[in-house]
Amino acid sequence: MDLHEFWKLVLEEAAAAPGNAERRIVTFHDPRQYAGALSQWKSLKSRRPGLRRVKASPLIRAFFVPAAGAVKLMQRYGEAIAVEEDLRIQIHSQAPPVSAYKPPRSLPWGVRAIHAPQAWSRSTGVHIKIGVIDTGADFLHPDLKSSLATGVNLLHRGMLPIDDNGHGTHIAGTLAAAGGTRGMMGVAPRALIYPVKAFDHTGSAFVSDIVLAIDWCVQNRIDLINMSFGMKSRSIALHDVVIKAYRAGIPIIASSGNDGKRGGDYPARYSETIAVGAIDRKRRVASFSNHGAYIDVYGPGENVPSCWPKDSYKEMSGTSMATSHVTGAAALLLALRPGTTPRELKQMLRRSSAPLLLRKGQRRATLGGGALDAMRLLRSRGRRQKCANSVPRVPG
Repeated sequence: MDLHEFWKLVLEEAAAAPGNAERRIVTFHDPRQYAGALSQWKSLKSRRPGLRRVKASPLIRAFFVPAAGAVKLMQRYGEAIAVEEDLRIQIHSQAPPVSAYKPPRSLPWGVRAIHAPQAWSRSTGVHIKIGVIDTGADFLHPDLKSSLATGVNLLHRGMLPIDDNGHGTHIAGTLAAAGGTRGMMGVAPRALIYPVKAFDHTGSAFVSDIVLAIDWCVQNRIDLINMSFGMKSRSIALHDVVIKAYRAGIPIIASSGNDGKRGGDYPARYSETIAVGAIDRKRRVASFSNHGAYIDVYGPGENVPSCWPKDSYKEMSGTSMATSHVTGAAALLLALRPGTTPRELKQMLRRSSAPLLLRKGQRRATLGGGALDAMRLLRSRGRRQKCANSVPRVPG
């Protein structure tokens, strides 16, 4: 493969394409060829500004290039590379997305419902590093100041991952807010959140942004990843990077979506993730929540209060909110039992969940897992036998 010619073609298209041009994900089959291409790209982009628009994920041996250039690359090097559309992906929240909420005087209902306060005598999630791939976080919020690490802004490198949407701050609050009696308390108040800003102010991102986000989490040895977003289509690149994180021992907890249907969104439907649905205050599957045998556990997701930018608080509904409860409970467990694998965590969440209350016409077997219970999770034991790994999941 002529790598000089490869980059010449990419450069021609990168120079001609507008700034908001569609992209393609170009993955190399041969690790040695990718290593050579990556080395050339690093040396060329300092002299060729057009190549700075190209991004790379060494974890899955991929480059993200302008769409027009990818066509020529596929024609020339089709046997050495694979080309995939760089699809849009959205955060999971209900519309209307928010309602105002006064500063809390008691623990949020979801934190109480999963028995997190009872678990704090055993674990508060201390030192667990949680990568929250989302819209960023409000670093000035008084309830989050001690809970946030610097993280990364993938949309504007060199800038803090400031939240310009609100969704990421809400997730962070449920996960690890530590406002005490006068503010918000999250499920794992001593965990450390690393905001990974991959979504813009509209709550939209590309698959390539998510690939880069997971790549960053793996390279920075994050313990746990929260992904409260999804899309209807399967992506080979996204699945590949999820598998890489799984093999690196990093659990990914993903929201199933808010269509109120049997089935769900990707990446939650990949077997390497932990799929989350939402329940209401009565421990029933929320009307908006996707459901099915592939769901591993359900968390509180209806009218959940949490932190919001500019020192405020708001309620939101969605499987996003449910996911942050599950990720928080997982942080409590990992602090108590470091070294728990993604497979073991999935098994423990399923086995320790409490029975759901069924709506008329529902059958328990069609819903998958039960309701999250942090105390039962901390008491559960992981099984390391091969025969204990049969978790039903819709094929990815």
